[in-house]
Amino acid sequence: MKIVIPGGTGQVGTILNRALSAAGHEVVVLTRRPAREREVAWDGRTWGPWAEEIDGSDVVINLAGRSVSCRYTPANLRAMMDSRVHSTEIVGEAIAAAARPPGVWLQMSTATVYAHRFDAPNDEVTGVIGGSEPDVPDYWSYSVEIARAWERAQEVADTPHTRKVALRSAMVMSPDRGGVFDVLLRLARLGLGGPVAGGGQYVSWIHDRDFVRAVEFLIERDDLRGPVNLAAPTPLPQRAFMRELRSAWGVPVGLPATRAMAELGAFALRTDTELLLKSRRVVPGRLLAEGFDFAYADWPEAAGDLVRRRRGDRGRAGAEGALVSGSS
Repeated sequence: MKIVIPGGTGQVGTILNRALSAAGHEVVVLTRRPAREREVAWDGRTWGPWAEEIDGSDVVINLAGRSVSCRYTPANLRAMMDSRVHSTEIVGEAIAAAARPPGVWLQMSTATVYAHRFDAPNDEVTGVIGGSEPDVPDYWSYSVEIARAWERAQEVADTPHTRKVALRSAMVMSPDRGGVFDVLLRLARLGLGGPVAGGGQYVSWIHDRDFVRAVEFLIERDDLRGPVNLAAPTPLPQRAFMRELRSAWGVPVGLPATRAMAELGAFALRTDTELLLKSRRVVPGRLLAEGFDFAYADWPEAAGDLVRRRRGDRGRAGAEGALVSGSS
């Protein structure tokens, strides 16, 4: 198959590109700064020669949008909104104009669309959409509106010959450098991976290999459309999540952090506390109902696999460094 991935140079795009290319598919990445073979220039806003890649493709997986790993200032929130909505609109226009449109359009969304809650999990049918929760920062509702506008842009696109799926993804856990697992592991190794603000808020996550398998499942199942939660079936409180991560790496202690300390840490890391404090209790109702089998349904096993792979990468890097040193 020919698979086009707008915005495919980030962590999730790299995971998909690597796996789908290894499976024998032709993968084309649309990016603002093409630097490798099969990368094509686009700006995420305007029409251009990149649209020729979509015409005749089999699958489009749109991941474009400004990273959420930043301070949630008004300017950054607006950039998140504009980059997601505009890129989705222009992808929809390219699909609508294609002489041979793709059979399926998978559009990245986010589990952040659901409400901050502790009492029950959010699935696609009974889940509570956020935006009106009491006692949360006002700007959290704007991040929900970003997610809703993102999905709306795909929903209203006039693409009658292309099946549309919105990927309400939890945090994708991968041993690659620079991803969310990398950040959390670094905190744990420094002894800072304890409960944050009590640690009762739920963490929803998905192992990178299950993420790829779920994408492949959704491509193959031509009867599935609309929002689908991409999350492991066992979200767990942050205190337990970090305890299992510390155990996998072999760190005995994780210092707790108050809300104020989390604010300082987020400021230092140039990110925002919503990523730490919002309770994302999301479950994959539709995937489970349709028979998808998670290879990593529980966090202890997933964390163990990710740590082994991370340590394997470090070992290979060390061996390669020794070879280079010996030959110099």
